[in-house]
Amino acid sequence: MAQTISEKLKVHTVYKNKDGIRIPSVTTFLGVLDKPALLKWAWQCGVDGIDYEKMRDNAADIGTLAHYLIMCHLAKEEADISEYSPADVEKAQTCIEKYMEWERGHDVVPLMLEEPLISENYQYGGTIDFYGLIDAVPCLMDFKTSKGIYDEAIHQVSAYHQLLQENGHIIEQARILRIGKNPEEGFEERGIEVSRLDLHFEMFLTCKKVYDLRKLLKKGG
Repeated sequence: MAQTISEKLKVHTVYKNKDGIRIPSVTTFLGVLDKPALLKWAWQCGVDGIDYEKMRDNAADIGTLAHYLIMCHLAKEEADISEYSPADVEKAQTCIEKYMEWERGHDVVPLMLEEPLISENYQYGGTIDFYGLIDAVPCLMDFKTSKGIYDEAIHQVSAYHQLLQENGHIIEQARILRIGKNPEEGFEERGIEVSRLDLHFEMFLTCKKVYDLRKLLKKGG
C-alpha cells in the first residue's frame, strides 16, 4: 500500500544503496557550504535582543506545516494539524493562499510527491518534493519557505534533477517556488532551464568531495 503524505513526512528517511549500505543525502553534502544569510539573520536577532534559536525553530515549524499542507492539497489528502497551535496554522495559511494563487494560473498534475530516490552513480539519496506535469510540461519543482532563493537551493535542485534522470524520468523544466511565511516575505517563482543545471551539479559534486575528504580526515586519513 502506498504511503500517505503524512506517513512520508513523519518518518526520517534513511537512504541505502543497492547493497544495503547507508548513503548521505543531498542536504548532508550541501551542509558543508557557509550560509551567510543565516549568519546575518542571527546577528540581527542578537542586535534586536531576540532569541534567534527560538525564532528559528518557530519559523521552521511554520515552514514545515506550510510544506505539509501544500503536499496534502496536491495529493488530495486531508491534513492532520492536531499537533500544531492555532497561531501556527493561521500563519501557515498565508503560505497556502500564496500557493493557491500561483496554482490557479497553471494546470498542475502531480506524478510524484515526497518521493525518496537513490543515485547509484554518485552514491547519494534525496527526496523529491514534486515531479509531474505543469502546463503539460514534465517538471521538477522544489518548495522553499525561506526569505530568498539562494544558490544552494539551485545546487539542491540540480542533484534532484540527476536523481530523476538516473531513475528514468524525463524532465524538461525545473522550478523553485519560494513561499514566504508572512506577507512581508512575499512569493517568488524561479524557472530554471535544465541545461543550466550542469554547473550547479558540479558545485554539488564539489560539496560531496569536501564532505568525503572531511570524513576521511576525521578518521585520521
